[in-house]
Amino acid sequence: MMKNPLRHGGDHLANVLSKWNISAIFTLCGGHISPILVGCEERRIKVVDCRDERNAVFAADAWARMTGLPGVAAVTAGPGVTNTITALKNAQLAQTPLVLLGGATATVLKGRGALQDIDQTSLIRSAVKLELKCSTVAQLAPTLERALRECRAGVPGPVFVEVPVDVLYPEALVREWFVKEAGVEHPKTLGQRALKLYLEGHLLRQFHAPHVDVTQFVPEPPVLQNTAALLDEAAALLETAERPALVIGSQAMVNVRDATSLSRAVEALGLPVWLGGSARGLLGRHNPLQFRHARGKALKEADVVVVCGFPFDFRMKYGFGIGARAKVIAANLSADELSRNRTPDVAVRLHPGEFLQRLAAKVRPAPAWQGFIDACRAREVARDDEIRAKAKATGEKVDPIHFFLRLEEHLSDDAVLVVDGGDFVATAAYVLKPRAPLSWLDPGVFGTLGVGGGFAVGAATARRDAQVWVIYGDGSSAYSLAEFDTFARHGYAPIAVIGTDASWQQIARDQVTILGSAVGTGLRFTSYEQVAEGYGGKGLLLTDPAKVDETLAEAKRLAASGVPVCINVHIARTDFREGSISI
Repeated sequence: MMKNPLRHGGDHLANVLSKWNISAIFTLCGGHISPILVGCEERRIKVVDCRDERNAVFAADAWARMTGLPGVAAVTAGPGVTNTITALKNAQLAQTPLVLLGGATATVLKGRGALQDIDQTSLIRSAVKLELKCSTVAQLAPTLERALRECRAGVPGPVFVEVPVDVLYPEALVREWFVKEAGVEHPKTLGQRALKLYLEGHLLRQFHAPHVDVTQFVPEPPVLQNTAALLDEAAALLETAERPALVIGSQAMVNVRDATSLSRAVEALGLPVWLGGSARGLLGRHNPLQFRHARGKALKEADVVVVCGFPFDFRMKYGFGIGARAKVIAANLSADELSRNRTPDVAVRLHPGEFLQRLAAKVRPAPAWQGFIDACRAREVARDDEIRAKAKATGEKVDPIHFFLRLEEHLSDDAVLVVDGGDFVATAAYVLKPRAPLSWLDPGVFGTLGVGGGFAVGAATARRDAQVWVIYGDGSSAYSLAEFDTFARHGYAPIAVIGTDASWQQIARDQVTILGSAVGTGLRFTSYEQVAEGYGGKGLLLTDPAKVDETLAEAKRLAASGVPVCINVHIARTDFREGSISI
């Protein structure tokens, strides 16, 4: 037991995290935030230090998705904070609850040219739900409490908390710093005595003033709708439907610690279902109600479409992907997303997971649906057969469809799939089947390249004993391959698969067709497996299609021994995804 549990500001913050059962914090160290890391370490909160601030936030994002608790990252001031903006925006659009603790220059030096002193909150404001600042030690705990509540409330998202260096370090040391920097250790002039007096007053407020919260946490105003009546209306539409369809998006999984009740509710409803984003894997690998192909055709044919936690964005053709005569039922935490681009016939502002569970209590599968389910199943089987027919088990390089068909058979029941890339990753999505809820991690609607290393760190932290796979394109891998160093240092053993075709192929494919040039899209057949070895992992090069199973088995053996593995797969180019440009 610690003799003095509150020696510095970092202890105050760590106490709050411990109270919230936050068992890990992700970071890249810096002098501004050292007390936070030490305070966490002393309270047995795992400090996972990454090689890039973005990856620390990506890791917190993945950890939050998989645990149902807020993710927490801490980064140093200035460039440490600005490096996180892409990852914060990704979390905001993915609606992931997380808190970023950002270091800042000393309060008394703000705006005077101190090291890394910039207006951080203005830069970060558009990427977070809320930005908060601490200026006294007494504010630290209640501010972090508020941030943790706010990031989960309403439409979840990231919250930024700025913590100046002088509210984190011990009072005696800060006092020494201030007096020494001001040159008033032994004041002689009236001006020096006045400055020392001002500093003493400032320090007194900073360390001993009580906290008076004038911005109490205010919950969102109540939603003025009769939820029970809307649920009855949705149930009535489904009872008369002949061709119903269900689409579930990532928001249904937000703040979910155990998805068992949700998956049971979806099964009880008996609707043919398409899962997107973090909802992939909700029904396991082989559920007969789950479909992955021909969603567009089904939504055009459906007479009632239930959309849960999935906005009417480009993935849904802005609402036009659903037949004009279909009745649309939508559940979403966001009032904006409920009606953007297409107005539902029944719009329920409610957590999509709760909506589905309450709806399942009112609706049971109807015999009339079976014909539509059978038609969807026939299309599913036909598309799977078509994909398998395109696979080539021989050639100078490895056919990506053949590779993923073999990988599908090697994945364990606890496998977590992290996907980070374009063409290669999109091919994987047609073939690989997530095994369980909260076991598929993609960037979300922002489509951010570079999430792989950070997401894998977060996944390995959340599920230490699970088999974690990272599916990279060769372009995207370079953003975060350095996190192999993090894997090695923390004893994590994910398996990274890099599909190498020496090209930003998703862009090159259509750029060449439309504009007649591959400029800017060329790469090299880089030895990524050797790069991973340099960071402490084990590298495997796969160029022979006949050695796919052998290589995958070796990778699994190495990972089981505690070594992170990188498989560099030299892949053949295919026409599988011609015309797949997204804009």
